[in-house]
Amino acid sequence: MSFLVTARKWRPKRFDEVVGQEHISTTIKNAILNNRIAHAYLFAGPRGVGKTTTARIFAKILNCTNSKEGEPCNDCELCKSFNNSQSLDIIEIDGASNRRIEEIRTLRESVKYAPTKGQYKVYIIDEVHMLTTESFNALLKTLEEPPERTIFIFATTDIHKVPLTIVSRCQRFDFRRIELKALKGTLEKIAKSEQIKIDDESLTIIAKKADGALRDAQSIFDQVVSFCGTDIKTSDVSQMLNLINDEIYFEVTDAINEKAYAKAFSISDTIYSNGWNYDDFLNGLVEHLRNIMTVVVTKNVQHIESTDATKERYTSYSETFSESDLLRLLNLINKVQYEIKNSQNQKLKVEVALCQLIGLEKSSTITDLLENQGITKIQDSKKKVAETDTSKLVAEKKEITVPDSGSEPENPPEQSEAERVELYSLKKDWPKFIELVNSQKFTLASHLHNSTPLELTNNLLTIELASAEDLEIVSNNRSYLSCLIDSAKQIFNSSFEFEFQANPSYTNASPTSNELGKKHISNVDTNLSTDESSLVNAIIKELGGREIKR
Repeated sequence: MSFLVTARKWRPKRFDEVVGQEHISTTIKNAILNNRIAHAYLFAGPRGVGKTTTARIFAKILNCTNSKEGEPCNDCELCKSFNNSQSLDIIEIDGASNRRIEEIRTLRESVKYAPTKGQYKVYIIDEVHMLTTESFNALLKTLEEPPERTIFIFATTDIHKVPLTIVSRCQRFDFRRIELKALKGTLEKIAKSEQIKIDDESLTIIAKKADGALRDAQSIFDQVVSFCGTDIKTSDVSQMLNLINDEIYFEVTDAINEKAYAKAFSISDTIYSNGWNYDDFLNGLVEHLRNIMTVVVTKNVQHIESTDATKERYTSYSETFSESDLLRLLNLINKVQYEIKNSQNQKLKVEVALCQLIGLEKSSTITDLLENQGITKIQDSKKKVAETDTSKLVAEKKEITVPDSGSEPENPPEQSEAERVELYSLKKDWPKFIELVNSQKFTLASHLHNSTPLELTNNLLTIELASAEDLEIVSNNRSYLSCLIDSAKQIFNSSFEFEFQANPSYTNASPTSNELGKKHISNVDTNLSTDESSLVNAIIKELGGREIKR
């Protein structure tokens, strides 16, 4: 007996055997059971999803003499004659090869004749969008008012090429791509029936390659069986289809995390030596990053089409990348995909692109930056941010003295010659000190601009700040003091205690620090809600901000 391809051998003969189109099968069966049969139907959708198969089953059940629950019996004379391609009442026409107006005129003449044995005369026109404009126009009147017991079923993969005048005269059914799980289940059932051993990963590869088309999946399956025999292994499937191994995409993301530039060239060499297409590699990399994005955003793997083992690997990336990092990576790859089409050296282009991906620094949001600078995150919206108790600084022997802004300290302690020399050195290296503070806590550095070390006595360093506002903010923040002490150890190799005072020429014309603090609190409590005032107080205290009224 001659070989029959899987797509024909396993072609559904009943509606319940059609895979992935339950919404259409149920509608047609109910229409038959309720005797609500239209005169024209239009089946639209991608290739290999069951349009023509559904049309054949529909035509068969219309003439079946022993149908049950909307399904053909496949045992009566009319069903058998159709299954053997001997029925005279069901006419299949290829729209691509019968597209001229002469063929449509012949069809119009044959429509006038009644069915020979069955109840209906059914015309199935496949790829109907291939008909010429004149052919569509010639069919309009017949399609709108066909003879009794005549039904038209059109199938097309390009619904946009079918004139609206035709579409409006038909009941339209849109077929959808078949899900990966359904494709794998069907192939597994076929393999088991044919006594072919195949693992889950091989089924996944075939199903993904088919891209939602069952006929394509069955054709690939036949190809794989011819290559591998009855024992199908993943490595053989990848070799036969020349598919890019998923492992290479995980190598890319690992190289990005490790900043391993050398891997960019080893990955490019692997692609080149295996003869893989660089466009296919970039498409696979986009899908790989998309899968990581779903894990990062949703914290699960239900939106990933892959094997269970691969899904488990993706979960390890849930905390590795941020959404903004992945978007930047995807944008860069999309740009490379566009540019590589016109590139004379695709290998070089991919190597440069991989180096750019590896070199991208991780991004941070403003919220993260603020939190890293010591701002307390407000978790309870009903609690106000507590003000820092300056008395705790005294208990920790880190006393900060805030002198009266308009007066000079009484009997200042005398400085030794060594302290005067050291103070001179401090003033010389003061810009370096501020630069280091800026790298560690930029909010503090903003209040040290125009500051000057005034006096050094017994390891107590007095610093003059530019304004009373700077004085208030720096004095009331313990984390600022800790940063100053650590920075001084690095720059001056000495441990200092700090004392601050404001520039007298500024404070004489400005409100005192206490008045400024009262003004901030009053403005916030008067015009803002509890949550907003807490946040504003935190910004004023930690970043030295000032509320501006409009």
